[in-house]
Amino acid sequence: MRIRHLFLSGSLLALGGLAMSPALAQSGPAALSAPQALLGTALHLDQVLQAARQNPEALAAQRMAQAARADVRAADRAPAPVLSAGVSSINLRHGSGPGSFWTQKRLDKSLGMDWTWERGNKRALRTEAAERAERAANADSQDMRLLQQIGALGAFYDLLATQERLQALQAMAESASTLSKTADLRLKAGDLSAQEAARTRIEAERTLAELQSAQLAQQQALQALALWIGQSVPAGGWRAEGHWPKAQPATDSADIDTLVEQRPDVQAARERLAAAEAGLQGAQALNRADPTLGATFDHYPDGARTNQLLAVRISLPIYGSARFDGEIARALAQKDLAQDLLDKTRLQARAELLGLQQAWQSQTGRLQRYEERILPQALQVATQAELAYSKGGLSLTDLLDARRTLRTTQLEATGVRNEHARALGVWQLRTAP
Repeated sequence: MRIRHLFLSGSLLALGGLAMSPALAQSGPAALSAPQALLGTALHLDQVLQAARQNPEALAAQRMAQAARADVRAADRAPAPVLSAGVSSINLRHGSGPGSFWTQKRLDKSLGMDWTWERGNKRALRTEAAERAERAANADSQDMRLLQQIGALGAFYDLLATQERLQALQAMAESASTLSKTADLRLKAGDLSAQEAARTRIEAERTLAELQSAQLAQQQALQALALWIGQSVPAGGWRAEGHWPKAQPATDSADIDTLVEQRPDVQAARERLAAAEAGLQGAQALNRADPTLGATFDHYPDGARTNQLLAVRISLPIYGSARFDGEIARALAQKDLAQDLLDKTRLQARAELLGLQQAWQSQTGRLQRYEERILPQALQVATQAELAYSKGGLSLTDLLDARRTLRTTQLEATGVRNEHARALGVWQLRTAP
């Protein structure tokens, strides 16, 4: 009986370690302590989200917005005037005569200036199209930052979940090792069969194998997080610190249509449609010919006299009635394409928001069920099984089944917390003003 008491003490102590683990058996949200294998820099969710706003993908989108801002400056300028200079009336037989080139040589020197006058509000339409494209690029940059934050949020919670799983499996491995050692003592005392002792050793080895798998998953989660925040994993790794968000009651009060119009991807599509409309008006304005105005000053010395002449001119291109039909047709097609893309983006945005809202509501219900009903019952069953086995009222098979059920339930609860945190976090990021 003393061996049984020893077994009872060791098993209940290990089980108590699982029950007291704040990350696994608590029905409410738990503050996590980092597993021993992760000794690096502590990371909080707000730090991760801030770093994701400056990762390479987000910076590339910002560079595109800067390029679009430069396009506005390039578009908002009139045609440059053209300066021309020439020398004519050069006598090839008798030459230009003696004297100064500027005042005595018989050469007709001219200096002219020409400038194109844009009609049809072309410059304003060109500038408006560039400004709309800049706004679309800024909205794309904002959407890219948001997407990077969503990915980083998921990677952070994945790391938090792997830390919990590793912590849980470490406690389970200690419990399985205690059970195996106690079984060996009972085997030597003749209180347990060799087959049952072997089963406890198998269970301990299986738990160690799962522990190794959890360690690999943790390393993979670290590398995934590093990609989203654009930083290399330090030598000691990172430690995710934070709380699982509480299960909040889901409501249907969100105005989906308003949220759709506030999304940066919809705003970008809307600005591109406005840019295409300005481009269409600019293409239609091509039918209004742009005259070129010019003036030329001529200087020609003729003996004792110097002739100084001024010429004024205007030139106007002559277009046929259908010269710019191709440009107008292309601009019209681009406008229709922009409208189609806006409709598609709105449809996708609405479907995504409804899906996020439904996912949040569903995960909230799952989390409440696990924390309020499933996990406490699994812990109670395992505790009762330990006590019954210590008193000889339960077989080893039933004890191991109860332990497996508790282990599976605890790991599932961690997964449910992770999915709920991701669903809630994505919904909050997508609906933030």
